[in-house]
Parts: sequence; structure tokens; C-alpha cells
Amino acid sequence: MKILILSFYYEPDLCAGSFRCTSLVKQLLREKGLEIEVITTLPNRYATYSADAPKHEKNINLEIHRVSLPKHKSGMLDQVKGFYFFSRAALRISKRKEYDVVVATSGRLFTAFLGARISKMKKIPLYLDIRDIFLDTLKDILPKKLSFVLMPFLELFEKYTFNGAAKVNLVSGGFVDYFNKRYPDLTYDFFTNGIDQEFVQAVCEGVEFEQKKADIKTILYAGNIGEGQGLHKIVPELAKKLGDSFRIQVLGDGGRKQQLIDALKVRGIHNVVLIPPVPRKELIDYYNQADILFLHLNDYEAFKKVLPSKIFEYAAFNKPVLAGVAGYSAEFIEENVTNSGVFPPCDVDRAVERIGHFSYDNESREVFIGNYSRESIMIEMSKSIVSLLPKE
Repeated sequence: MKILILSFYYEPDLCAGSFRCTSLVKQLLREKGLEIEVITTLPNRYATYSADAPKHEKNINLEIHRVSLPKHKSGMLDQVKGFYFFSRAALRISKRKEYDVVVATSGRLFTAFLGARISKMKKIPLYLDIRDIFLDTLKDILPKKLSFVLMPFLELFEKYTFNGAAKVNLVSGGFVDYFNKRYPDLTYDFFTNGIDQEFVQAVCEGVEFEQKKADIKTILYAGNIGEGQGLHKIVPELAKKLGDSFRIQVLGDGGRKQQLIDALKVRGIHNVVLIPPVPRKELIDYYNQADILFLHLNDYEAFKKVLPSKIFEYAAFNKPVLAGVAGYSAEFIEENVTNSGVFPPCDVDRAVERIGHFSYDNESREVFIGNYSRESIMIEMSKSIVSLLPKE
């Protein structure tokens, strides 16, 4: 039996999609009699981070194709261009091959659409792993006139994609109403993001540094610096209000990094440090040395439905979690993550208020880690995918 997996990102790339897909593949390889073929891209998530990876790997039961993409700066046109190269290569690679199931993990609609195309061409079941509602997000981000023109066309893409799926996994419970309303007859799974083994091991082995009693507290944001995160709207003013007793580290890259830099310069902010993306081993050191772990989503209606993977990563470490989120994410954090402070996106005053109520004692989140271990989640998800294979 052979499964084709499509993912725009895969190890050693640095992003949630890469970590999730890599973990799923590792779990599927534990199933007896399965062959896995992965079509992905060479590491491209950030223009400022590069990692060596072969274009083609083949082992006994795993084959990986990494497609080379043009250089980009994470803009929307760059993303469209990149997907064009990816999809063209994926169709060529898979054209004369036989598979039993197609799995597509997709933060944007188009990898899922590609999975639907291959599924229909080869007349085999399609499993979709959906990490975002692409149309919802675009409605918030795009100018209204452009959105008005594009939406009917993109809605056709979405219908084509989901109407052909045998099963659809929704990463966030906030997606349920959207999909039940539009596609009530589909079979849904609900396997969330989770905590990767590297972070579980770091906590279990006591790798964390002893809590510092320094006068200056460090707030760490680690991840994408894009329109979706809206850091340029919150970090400069937050740094200004907190003053010299706090230092904010922003670790990552993305399409709004320059806008953040400009906003810091205009305000004369000196207590924000920008750090380029680093491998996960170094990232763990940054987490251990921080006093507060910070995440933020822009103030868009669509983001009230999402559940960022960063929540799970942060919550593995026994540090206060400061989260500028709303909707489902806010409810999830308040119910599940102890020693956390949730505030409305872009609301600097509420963020400062939340920081003032933190306990800086390391507080174990063993129950959360047990409930949301990525390994446990992937075991169940792989079983659901395997159930689509033809019975021998």
C-alpha cells in the first residue's frame, strides 16, 4: 500500500506545517506494509534562513521529493509563484505513479486543491489536513475591491477541493461552524496541533535554565513576522510602555519585518531585539532563557477561529504565556494553559495589565503536555488515514 503526502513545507524547514507533516510521516512509517512518498519543497519558509536538504531521498519505504522554488520575500505574489512551481512539479512527479491514498496538509487552500486534483485524476481517496480557512483570511487581508473580484473564483476552488475529500481534519475547533455550514456531508476529524517530542524531552529532562532573578525581564516572540501576526501594531508601543525594565526579543522573519523595523525606528525604541530564525535546538535555549513567551494575532475576524501551533510549543515550557488573541484561541488558552495572560489583539494597555499579574515561578503543565503530545495525536491521525486504504 502506498500513500502520497503533499506538503509545501517539510523538514528541515522551520514552520508549523513542516513540523506537523514530518511528525505524521514518521508515525505512518511505523505502520507495517506502508510506503510513503512525500512531495514538498526545498527549505523556503524564510528568506533569511537556509538549511541543506537533498532534492531527492529514497529509503526502503520512504521517498521524498523536494521541489526548488524561486527566491522570494513572502509576499502574496511570491507565494502564488512558488505554488505554481510546486504544483507543476508535483503533477509531473506523480503522473505515472500509482497510490492508494492522497494526504494533503494545507495552511493555504492550494496544496489542498492540488491534493484534490491528483485524487480525482487517479480515482483514489483524499485526506485533507486543514490548518487555516484560507478564504476567510483573505477577506480580511485583501483590499475590498480585490476581494470582491477574487472570491467567486476562489470559492469554486474551495468547493472543488472539499467536495472530493473522503475525510477532512480540522486543526481548530473554531473551524467547525464554517465547514459544517458549507460541507455538512463530509466526514471530519479533529486532531489539533501538538507539542513536539523535542520540547517534551527538554522539559522532562530538566533542560530549562534556572529562573533568573534579573532586574530586566525578557519577553520572547518566536515565529513568523507577517500581516497575520501584526507585530508592527503591538510590539513598538508595548516596548515603549514597559520601558527599560523589559526587553522584547522578536525571533523570526516574514513579510512585515521591515514594517516592524520602521515602526521601532520612528518611535526610537531601543529595548526590542530582532533575531533571525534559528534551528530548533537553539530555539529551545531562547525559550529557556526567556521570562515570558509571547504570541499575537492581528485583529482580523478570521483569526478568531484559528488555534496557533505556537500555543502548544510555548505551553510545554513552564513560563508565563502572554497571548494577544481572540475567539477560539483565547477560550482555549484560558481553559487549558495555566499562568497565561490573554488580551485583545493590538490592545497595548491590556497587555501591560496582564504582564503585571504574572507569576514568574516555574509552573509545571504536565496535564497539558500529556493531553497534547504531538506523538499521541499523530498516532490517532495516522490510524484515520490508514482506514482509507483499500481492504486487502
